[in-house]
Amino acid sequence: MTEPTVSALSGLKVLDLSRFIAGPHCAMLLGDLGADVVKVERTKAGDDTRSLGPYIAEESIYFMMFNRNKRSLTLNFRNPEAQDLLRRLVLEADVLVENFRPGTMEKMGCGWDDLHQLNPKLIMARLSGFGQNNSMSAEPCFDGIAQAITGFMDLTGDPKGSPMMAGTFLIDYATALHATVGILAALNHRNKTGEGQVVDVSLIGGAASMLMTAIPEFLVNGRCMTRGGNRDRYAAPANTFQAKDGVWLHMIAGNNAHFPRFARMIGQPELLEDPRFDTLEGRMTNVEAIEAVAAEWIAQHTADEVLAALRRAELPSARIRTIEEVANDPYMREARHIIDVVHPKAGVVPMQGPPVGLGTTPSTVRRPPPMLGEHSDEVLRQWLDMPEGDMRRLRDATII
Repeated sequence: MTEPTVSALSGLKVLDLSRFIAGPHCAMLLGDLGADVVKVERTKAGDDTRSLGPYIAEESIYFMMFNRNKRSLTLNFRNPEAQDLLRRLVLEADVLVENFRPGTMEKMGCGWDDLHQLNPKLIMARLSGFGQNNSMSAEPCFDGIAQAITGFMDLTGDPKGSPMMAGTFLIDYATALHATVGILAALNHRNKTGEGQVVDVSLIGGAASMLMTAIPEFLVNGRCMTRGGNRDRYAAPANTFQAKDGVWLHMIAGNNAHFPRFARMIGQPELLEDPRFDTLEGRMTNVEAIEAVAAEWIAQHTADEVLAALRRAELPSARIRTIEEVANDPYMREARHIIDVVHPKAGVVPMQGPPVGLGTTPSTVRRPPPMLGEHSDEVLRQWLDMPEGDMRRLRDATII
């Protein structure tokens, strides 16, 4: 864990009041880019994910994955004095990230109108299930619910099987990215005008943004997109196939640039003259037929032979790997997609590295995921210049 000479967001102060994934991941991305992120958590319990397994040395791995590069400050949100303290911190903050159910911040006297009046330069990122001000705002929502409501599950899985969730919390991650983009855009606006604003993102909006052509296909063309397994929706052949040695691989050879190379590679240039396959539209109409050709050729060769041939033909392809294989791949370390972070209790924890590369102001991991309340005194001293006696009184009153 190193500190770069210059960080892209150095000097930016962020209050992270969020829990679970979308909000914490958003704040962590800001931290990776150099912001001073203070995670404000409930006293005693902290973020809900601290109690979720799996664990290393009784510390939640789940929590660790979304909370590096942060300092932890505990506040008893139900106490009016704690709410006053939060408002004092807001006076010093550039960004506040929260994902409470809409209305919760308002009940604490910390809604947008209150905080904007207090600090006109504040950017308040509000992540929720359905958005802040509509007929569904009060409904509870998690990633799986968003996948169900937006049709995401109906687009995922085997066409002969049941609807299926994505293999990770894809909607949470996408919503975190949208929130981060919104915050950076709002910061750019503030740099020009001095004015803060609300960034309003939702899980439903994040999911809907990834529906590809599904909405206009149905509303304009009357075609209802549904599950297609691993088959590409827009080009063929592009699917998952099994080689002679039983190994599964994924190959993309379906667009008009790829297909001629594929036909020549498998020794069947006559496919280019076949009226079923000589155009992209034809291959999509006859997708099962062209996939049968690909499957037959791949089944006659080992995975290594197939992948070598595809590589020579400059066709995108990959062996379908297990997480064990991914975790042990030297490239993942070389490219810093996997890094080691030293946790104060769990020791060395390998985790995913910062995904954004910047040439002059690189993303870095400067702090491990914090222990609950580890930095309460430090933050209050640095942000508010609070005397030691005042901090002792707040602790004795279980306000921090």
